[in-house]
Amino acid sequence: SGDTDCDLSAREPVQSLPAPSLGPDDAAVTVMAFEDFACPHCRTYHLEELPSIESDLVGEGVRYEHHDLPIPVSEQWSWAAAGAARAVQDATDDATFFDYAKALFENQNSYSMSLVESQANEVGADGCDVRAAATNDRYRPVLEADRQRGIDMGVQGTPTVFVNGREVGATFDEISAAVESER
Repeated sequence: SGDTDCDLSAREPVQSLPAPSLGPDDAAVTVMAFEDFACPHCRTYHLEELPSIESDLVGEGVRYEHHDLPIPVSEQWSWAAAGAARAVQDATDDATFFDYAKALFENQNSYSMSLVESQANEVGADGCDVRAAATNDRYRPVLEADRQRGIDMGVQGTPTVFVNGREVGATFDEISAAVESER
């Protein structure tokens, strides 16, 4: 596409990257959420439930992990948006990944490579590099491994949330109750 000055040449695929997470590594309770960036239900979960989870649950004794499970809802964007977000994580840090993921979900109905690039620049990542990663599926092995983990855990759709390995409803109230029972 001619609307970019970016070098979009392919680079080596990235084989592994830890799940983006918030909260302590040694937390007693781990909340795992499997999402597809093109899924409208994930958009609702990410924008309406996750902020309360972050502010009220994550921290002392609770860790939150994002996992990618491209169903795929969209053959292009379920993979490309997730790959872009992982490129941001890899280049910056997990907190920036979550800022970027939120920006993507807010713009779910208008995904484009220019959006992927401009939002990456806004969170302080190299937009050209992120666009190239999304264009070339650089993080596909990471996404495939995450997707397979979800399938192995019994995920049937997105969003699916687990608290210490037990599936719970993807609402703040259900996640909060499950976290309390695990503390």
